[in-house]
Amino acid sequence: MKQAAFRTNPVNLEELLRHCASGKIQLPDFQRSWVWDEERIKGLVASISQAFPVGALMTLEMKSGTAETFARRPVQGALPSATDQVPDQLLLDGQQRMTSLYQTCMRREVVQTVTPRLKLVDRWFYIDIRAALNGDTDRQDAIISIPKDRKVKSAFGKEVDLDLSSAELEYQNLMFPLNQVFDWDEWQDGFNEHWNTKEHRDLFRTFKNEILQNFTGYQVPVIALSPDTSHEAVCLVFEKVNTGGKPLDAFELVTAMYAAKGHRLRDDWLGADGQPGLQHRLQVYGRAAEQKFGVLEKVASTDVLQAIALVHGAKTREKEIAEGRRDSELSAVRASRQSLLDLPLEAYLEHRHAVEEGFKTAARFLRQHHIYRVIDLPYQGQLVPFAAILARIGAKFDHATVKAKLARWYWCGIFGELYGVAVESRFAKDVLEVPAWLDGGPEPTTITDGRFRPERLRTMRTRLSAAYKGIHALLMNEGAIDFRSGQAFTHTVFFDEYVDIHHIFPQKWCTDAKIPPAVYDTIINKTPLGYKTNRIIGGVAPSVYLAKLEKGNADTPPIDPATLDTYLASHAIDAALLRADRFADFMADREDRLLALIAAATGHPIGRTAPDPEEGQDIPQDDDGFDLADTTTGEAA
Repeated sequence: MKQAAFRTNPVNLEELLRHCASGKIQLPDFQRSWVWDEERIKGLVASISQAFPVGALMTLEMKSGTAETFARRPVQGALPSATDQVPDQLLLDGQQRMTSLYQTCMRREVVQTVTPRLKLVDRWFYIDIRAALNGDTDRQDAIISIPKDRKVKSAFGKEVDLDLSSAELEYQNLMFPLNQVFDWDEWQDGFNEHWNTKEHRDLFRTFKNEILQNFTGYQVPVIALSPDTSHEAVCLVFEKVNTGGKPLDAFELVTAMYAAKGHRLRDDWLGADGQPGLQHRLQVYGRAAEQKFGVLEKVASTDVLQAIALVHGAKTREKEIAEGRRDSELSAVRASRQSLLDLPLEAYLEHRHAVEEGFKTAARFLRQHHIYRVIDLPYQGQLVPFAAILARIGAKFDHATVKAKLARWYWCGIFGELYGVAVESRFAKDVLEVPAWLDGGPEPTTITDGRFRPERLRTMRTRLSAAYKGIHALLMNEGAIDFRSGQAFTHTVFFDEYVDIHHIFPQKWCTDAKIPPAVYDTIINKTPLGYKTNRIIGGVAPSVYLAKLEKGNADTPPIDPATLDTYLASHAIDAALLRADRFADFMADREDRLLALIAAATGHPIGRTAPDPEEGQDIPQDDDGFDLADTTTGEAA
């Protein structure tokens, strides 16, 4: 990233505000709207009136002919002609201060602001002359704001306590209108004519010398960034100086840059003119049945831009190879923030629909592999390269061999726990290597790296682990059948039966048997089951609840023991060990069975390791940041 060059110099406040009015200083479109309340405005004005420092501004200088790098807008309330003015500078830091001062000290219209309780109000601002000159009065108390009709009332509006609705009443009450601090001559003439006494002339002269001239002589430090400053540097600088606001992400910067070229990226994402945007379309498509939150619920705008940047980078690289460029001359394929800031509008427009279909196809793939909820999605980040890959291969996804290969890539990423940290370089490799592999090329890096560490089974206890979620899905994908209903976990059954992951040897039974949680509370002793099934299991020994299932009740018919054994086998459970309540043997046997399932899914052989006496708690591996609270009652993990 190119280093940001800058210069610092003091600029007269009046000059800055006049440039805000004319449009020579404008705001980049990613800036928030003006939001300061009247009490903060009073505090700022009070500081200026005492010549106290109020902090530096930061601007981005514009090159001649390059002012359209970012979409921009005038400061709120600027002159109508400001919209057509090509700015000299964009204000990166100081918008709230400059807008507040422009609105109150220069603009001759009522100020639309908010109270500290965020109620919208119209206010005129004044300086109480006597209070401002009283050294015992807090200067902020000398800055007053009054309603639009310039009358302060009490007794539910029946009594007028202060009336400043005419210039004569301003003179009478010794209230100086703040919006004339840079041009007070006319007001002073009226004031002197109204009073026509030496005492009042001397009072105003003192007020002018001690208060008003602090405004006209005020200098503001301005840090001006060079017009050659990179987009990424602008983004980083903006984030650093706006610590009290919402962090600026790449989507907002790209939005501003595309808007300068006439494209409304935010409308693409959020929708416009009554039409749903991409965010809504993905969320709806990612849901199964009447589900509230589907697998695409947390896809962010930057995820989509990342996927498009990956596709664009891969296409660019293919073109360069076709042109005969050497490897050292090929463009890098990246998913970094800088790659998003460098993404041409033309490339975005070319690939956006394919990438949208890529995310939707990824959702279909996930549902086909029994991942229905965002809470059960192993890696949110893996959706980015997946969507990019699917955008690149298009209709090839429908081929059975392609689906099988993609499934292996997906499970290798999960069980190799490869998408938790430092993922951008892996995204780039995936989008290049996986399509080539599908066409007969070598195995991608994610396949070769995606080897499961067998000792992890004994430490995975919650959804904090991507591999934990992977086993939950893999069991259903391999045909697990509910112990009670005998139904496979299609998406309809999954939601109708409130399926979640539950203990096989119940928690209470294990606790009563003095088995430590570090031993029983792992994925080895858990499996997907319906809510009603889990309630029947309760806290009793497996031999007891299996007998209850075989006997049946008013709501559930009896189950033949041999049939129930087939249900258990579908969960990688040895029925004989479970019926005999042989916990230790069951755990060892099921560990082997789960490892065999993972080996089949990833295509890598796995050998079981000896128990580690120092095995600790599960280590968070995924990146989804979702609320991990249990979604069902009973003994869900």
